[in-house]
This record gives sequence, structure tokens and C-alpha cells, in this order.
Amino acid sequence: MARYIEVTLKKRGVSCVAQLLDDLAPKTCEAVWKALPQEGDAFHAKYANNEVYTLVPPFASTEIGLENPTTLPIPGDLLYFFFPPGTITRLDVHDVGHRTRLVDLSIFYGRDNFLFSPTTGPVPGNRFAMVTENLGEMAKACDNVWREGFVGERLAFRRLD
Repeated sequence: MARYIEVTLKKRGVSCVAQLLDDLAPKTCEAVWKALPQEGDAFHAKYANNEVYTLVPPFASTEIGLENPTTLPIPGDLLYFFFPPGTITRLDVHDVGHRTRLVDLSIFYGRDNFLFSPTTGPVPGNRFAMVTENLGEMAKACDNVWREGFVGERLAFRRLD
């Protein structure tokens, strides 16, 4: 049976629904599902292009590794990234320590995304869900995060039972 989650930009009051890709990323989907709800400060990607994400503490009992990875997400893709200590170093952008392990939960809302860091090269993420409802409104809200800023915005993920 299909499982669904809701993704919300809280300050902007916009949500979309995504279906978990249990057949393609079973370990990632199960870890995310068990850890929901998750919420954190929203950020707009600097290099990837059309991405809004939040950083949360790791929640999987053991790190998942790559599963259904992509470096070219399309509009509506939800991705999971695990960053070991020392890989998030932009302390002026993220209020986190560079020695901290982090999980990045992302929504991609437009075309022409390429997950590549100038310092580390390709950054594959686990594609674990696909937006099935309200991508258009969410894309407008995500673009607004880019144009008007992410200060005070929260990105939230929760189960839809």
C-alpha cells in the first residue's frame, strides 16, 4: 500500500503531498517514515539550483548509504542526504557545527538541477519520494524562498496516514 507524506513551507503556508518510493528506496523510505515528523529551518540551495532543504540530526539506526541515488533530480523529487562530520563547513549559512553529522531533507521544484559541489564534486542523494499533489503551488513558494529569502521559514515533513 502506498505511503504519503506532506511537505510544508510553514511561513508561506503552502504544502504538497508526496508518495514514498518504497519499491526504489525501501531503506530510506522506512527510515524517513519512522522518523517523521521532521522540521527545521529552510534554506535555498546555492549550487544545486531549484532546491529547498532543511538540516536535521541523523535519525536512521545505521547509516543507509546510497539507495536510488541521483545527481540530476527533477521537479517534485524529494531527496535524503547524509553528511558525515566535516562536510558542512559553511557556518555563516548554517547554524551548525562543522563536526556534526547531518541529514539534509530536500524538495526540488524546478528543472536543470545538478548536485555538484565545487569543493567535493558530485553529491548524490537518495531519491525517496515524488510529489503527487500541489507541486505548482509549492514550486511558486520555493521560488519565493529564493527571491525573498529564507529567514524565518521552516520546512516540515509529516506522515499522512
